Amino acid sequence: MTSPAPVQEHTAHTHGERRSRAPWVWIAVAVLGIGGLLVARGALEGSGATLLPNRVQDLLTLAISVVIESLPFVILGIVLSIVVQVWLPAGLLQRILPRNPVLRRLGISMFGIFLPVCECGNVPLARGLIVGGFTVPEAMTFLLAAPIVNPITIITTHQAFGFDDGILVARVLGGIAIANVVGWLFSLHPRQDELLTPRFAAECRRPDGDHAHTRTGKSLDIFVRETSVIMPALLIGALVAGAIQVVVPRDVLVEVGSNPLWSVLAMMVLAFVIAVCSNVDAFFILPFASTFMPGSIATFLVFGPIIDIKMLAIMRTTFTTKVLVQLTAIVALLSALVGLVVNVLA
Repeated sequence: MTSPAPVQEHTAHTHGERRSRAPWVWIAVAVLGIGGLLVARGALEGSGATLLPNRVQDLLTLAISVVIESLPFVILGIVLSIVVQVWLPAGLLQRILPRNPVLRRLGISMFGIFLPVCECGNVPLARGLIVGGFTVPEAMTFLLAAPIVNPITIITTHQAFGFDDGILVARVLGGIAIANVVGWLFSLHPRQDELLTPRFAAECRRPDGDHAHTRTGKSLDIFVRETSVIMPALLIGALVAGAIQVVVPRDVLVEVGSNPLWSVLAMMVLAFVIAVCSNVDAFFILPFASTFMPGSIATFLVFGPIIDIKMLAIMRTTFTTKVLVQLTAIVALLSALVGLVVNVLA
């Protein structure tokens, strides 16, 4: 009787080859997609002719701008994630944090001061924290607070608004408060693994023996896997963000800028659609300050770095759709509250 062992061994080997090839396939898809956008836009500009409808050309321009703006920070975030997972002594970050859960999350929300990566790059970094032993709510607290307490973000916001109308203070304190409230709420979930996508949850449970044995090998393995997950999501998010910006007329948003409530809601919609990087969003929104109330500006600066089209696409690589819906609703309500408080006090 022939033993089935060779067949099983061959099958396992085949599945292993497919798994090892899959990241490279997705990286190739993302690179080709981004390259295709750049080539198409360059060809259109070089021809001097209108080969495509204006809206399609605008879509390409907006999508490319989102990719170019975000890509360096995504790569930086992946590199910092590798440093946290591979090159820092095991448990170093956990040891320097308080044991009290509330104080611990508050400390984690300040990590962004020392890791100046915008919101896109913070996703792979937050993934690295989870793999490295942090709980899901702790990593989520970092993810939400980091782009706002980022020193570059604070400096650019001060350059744009100074301390006028409390916009800068509301942005920093509001962002930290929202991140910690969200972290506390999700810490109440009895089964933390259910907050993650099945694929990422399985990756977190994967033993170190499945990776390369050397630090350099582990670093390369993590870089390939993270790039294969994040890059396609960035490309999709950029295309969707560009498409919605082309379709939604901004005049509709500007018309409601003088109403204390509607201006806040309009700015959340604008932040969600525009998907501009937190490092420069203060300068983007500055021209609107003359027509929109201070609270709505503060809402834009708090809500945008946490929830926008691009971010949701990237965060979907880590969290389930249900979690993202809950997260969006909570952040929207709290951001609106920040804006309404500023409108009352300003």
